[in-house]
Amino acid sequence: MSSAKIKFCGITSLNDAQLAHDLGAWAIGLILWPGSPRRCTPAAGAEIAARFRRRMEVVGVFVNPTLEQVIGLSDEIGLTAIQLHGDEGPSFCAEAARRTGCKVIKAMRVRSRADIQALVPFRTDYHLLDSHVPGQRGGSGETFEWELARAHRGPVPLILSGGLKPENVAEAIRVVSPFAVDVASGVEASPGRKDPRKLEAFAKEVAGAHAPRPRADHDRPGRPEHVPAGKTIE
Repeated sequence: MSSAKIKFCGITSLNDAQLAHDLGAWAIGLILWPGSPRRCTPAAGAEIAARFRRRMEVVGVFVNPTLEQVIGLSDEIGLTAIQLHGDEGPSFCAEAARRTGCKVIKAMRVRSRADIQALVPFRTDYHLLDSHVPGQRGGSGETFEWELARAHRGPVPLILSGGLKPENVAEAIRVVSPFAVDVASGVEASPGRKDPRKLEAFAKEVAGAHAPRPRADHDRPGRPEHVPAGKTIE
């Protein structure tokens, strides 16, 4: 059985991007929301994307952006995917995909099963489940009740986030059986700067954690057929 893929988020430098690549990461996340202590500047993001976009997914993380901001930064940086971590609706996600050509990850902060059910209308490339911590949009270091993730149904691959670290990621994979796991604060030396030892330990734990019910490998070139090309914005 294959283990979950890894998305290392909160990358701000070429050095950390290289470490992520060397450890076999499927994706790296560049946080473009100004309110984050892990914010990556567009200039640094463009440098990272130029080197790694053909080797990993380079994901730009947004929180309640305008469509123009998503289009502009996706083009300026050279993103291959966008993660919408705010209150964006299904039509916004579809239009962002159509206008940028990027894959789309829709994130949901989880408090209850209802939050997971709210993802059903989002026919994006991936769904991401994160912890709900008031006043924070990710990077909290807090987990949520992983058993709730079992309510996720349908063809959209699931990415698990929220408080993951080397000490708990194997158990999270066994409980949730996600397509990928996403980590930021759990492998940091400080916000925006990764700890190489924690990165390596995380990757090792993921490699050894075989989910009992693995999802199909959706990591194929191009956009999945289930993603519609929307024409309106919410």
